[in-house]
Amino acid sequence: MSVTRRQFYRSILAFCAAATLMPVFSATAEELLEGRDWRRIDPPQPSDTKDKIEVLEFFSYGCPHCAELNRLLKPWAQKLPANVVLRRLPVTFGRGAWVNLAKLYFALDSTAQLEQFDQLVFDALHHQRVKLFTVAAMTEWLNKQGADVNTFTAAFESFDVQMRLNRSEALTTRYEINAVPTIIVGGRYVVLGNAAKTQEDLLKIADALIEKVQLETVNK
Repeated sequence: MSVTRRQFYRSILAFCAAATLMPVFSATAEELLEGRDWRRIDPPQPSDTKDKIEVLEFFSYGCPHCAELNRLLKPWAQKLPANVVLRRLPVTFGRGAWVNLAKLYFALDSTAQLEQFDQLVFDALHHQRVKLFTVAAMTEWLNKQGADVNTFTAAFESFDVQMRLNRSEALTTRYEINAVPTIIVGGRYVVLGNAAKTQEDLLKIADALIEKVQLETVNK
């Protein structure tokens, strides 16, 4: 079936008009719906950061959705209230390759190289298809990026990194994490985002849940 030029332009105009009427996702503490936007954690879990509301992001370098969200996290975290702190926890789900990726994260963090290479690791895995699943592959790639490979290798095999990995695994179990990325707010709420359309929407829900926890704390 052919379409005339007039019909074509009418369809374009109709599409544009419809697009302007599409609701923009918004979330406030009052608008959130349990079961759609968030799930309650019962009982609430204590924070590891005294006098702070913890926002936990469970993720893996091996997860492409985590790679997308990661680009938004730093600017979002910089705007958090002073009494809110973001902690990122790599998960493994029992996969050997993801165990090494979790240790990669902790080793970069403990050698003060995380900020420099964090997003580059995601990009290497998901855009450049570099298989960073072994220590040899990691050190070869990091060396090409100009990283301090010697301190990284020592950290990767260190007791401290293993202990941090064990702690992350324990929290993954405690919070019953079965998918990534997953965001936990204040040890009380899991961001579900069943109506979310973008990664930004997940962070809007997290913002609203932070507001919710703050109000609950004040009203105790």
